[in-house]
Amino acid sequence: MSDVLSQNEIDALLKQLSDGELDMVDIEEKPDVRIKEYDFSRPSKFSKEHLRTLEIIFEHFGRLLSSNLPAYLRKNIQVNVINAEAVMYSEFSNALSNPVLLGIGSMAPLPGNFIIEMATNIGYTIIDRLLGGVGEPLMKSRDFSEIEISILERIFSIMIELFREPWSNVVEIRPRLERIETNSQFAQIISPNEMIAIITINLNIGGVEGLINICLPYITLEKVMDKLNTKYWFSTMQTMDEQSYSDAIEAIITKAQIPISAELGRSRITVYDFMNLQVGDILKLHQKVEDELNIYVGNIVKFKALPGSFSEQYAVKITEIIREEE
Repeated sequence: MSDVLSQNEIDALLKQLSDGELDMVDIEEKPDVRIKEYDFSRPSKFSKEHLRTLEIIFEHFGRLLSSNLPAYLRKNIQVNVINAEAVMYSEFSNALSNPVLLGIGSMAPLPGNFIIEMATNIGYTIIDRLLGGVGEPLMKSRDFSEIEISILERIFSIMIELFREPWSNVVEIRPRLERIETNSQFAQIISPNEMIAIITINLNIGGVEGLINICLPYITLEKVMDKLNTKYWFSTMQTMDEQSYSDAIEAIITKAQIPISAELGRSRITVYDFMNLQVGDILKLHQKVEDELNIYVGNIVKFKALPGSFSEQYAVKITEIIREEE
């Protein structure tokens, strides 16, 4: 449309204004103002970037959980992070039922506490597995006994200890289980109006499914909020991965125990002679006393050695190292 009006258009416009058919206010350009609502009772302290980073952290936690818990429960375990959202603590606490299974922990040096809420059917399944059952949940919910809570404390401690590695790219923490509560009224760790991030995880233990909600208060994460972005998280992970993981693998390998055996010699005898062996019989070996022995690491010959003794015990002295290329 042209910005310049013709004489006929100008005359028609003036006629409409004089007759009152057109109001000057209608033709004034109104600025395109977009107003965004802001709820002061729910301040947006967690951005979408913060929540996405928390999802990535707990996806790493989920992988650790699925590889560590089967050693204790002897069941196939699947862990999936469903979502991360920011809500007020009052919304989280009001949604809790009784009895409830809450693990209250800390992440020093970060202040305050966090909460792990575990579905009661998952709790009953874990108890059943640890006590030798097939891992079936109870048909009817009931209160947990002190013995059952003591059993679950071990699992909660294992879960919270697994926080250490996923959070290492953000901050070095010392996670610790403080206590377990079965009544939501005794789990008021912060003011009801405080904002929290909730990470919801779906846990499947041998076909029994339940949710785990991890509640992280803003006041606990406030000191590291600048680091809760994917750019920082991935850059830190890339610089640490090669060195930290290689050092960790090397440390684990150095502590591995492997069998070492020395072969004094070999001999061939008949089955009849073997069945009639007696104490004091002598077997003739294929090598001499002064010959070097083969030293096996597992079932691979790695060294040559001479036999001897040390501190009144049999020993061998390494004389040659056999390389793989040899």
